[in-house]
Amino acid sequence: MWLSLVSCPLLSGRDCVTEVLEEKNVVEVLKAEWKRLWRERFDDRVRAEGIAKDDYDELFVERGTVILATRNFKLLSFRDVLEKHGLVDVNRFIAPDLHVGGWGKFIRANIAGQKGGKPVKRAASYVAEPKVKQHLKKGGRGWVHV
Repeated sequence: MWLSLVSCPLLSGRDCVTEVLEEKNVVEVLKAEWKRLWRERFDDRVRAEGIAKDDYDELFVERGTVILATRNFKLLSFRDVLEKHGLVDVNRFIAPDLHVGGWGKFIRANIAGQKGGKPVKRAASYVAEPKVKQHLKKGGRGWVHV
C-alpha cells in the first residue's frame, strides 16, 4: 500500500492536504497503468477476447488474464482497483457509471435537484386578479330558442 491511513482531520472536517495530494498521486499512477493495460492488450480474434500482455501489479492483473470477452465475463472495474488499494472516497476520483446514467443523471440528481434558501420572487410577485363575469349571450338562454 502506498499511503498511510493515518487520519488527521482539520477543523473543517476534511483530512490533511498532504494526504489528499498523496491519494491523488496514487490515483494518477493507477490511471496511467489502467490506460497502458487497455492500450497494450492482445486481441485474440478467434476467441473474441482481450488478453493482458504484461503483469500489472498495481492493478492486480497478471499476464494472460482475460480482460475483455463477449460471453460469461465480468469486466474489470477501475473502482474495484481503487477500493483494493484502500482509498477512502473512491467516487471522488472516477466519473459516474455510464450504465447508471453518467454525468447527466448525476447533475439532475445532486446539483439541479437542490433547492436554494431564498424563495422565488417571480412567482410571489404575481397577484391573482379577480375574475370578471362576462355578458351572457341571449340573456343566458343559450343557443336554443324556445
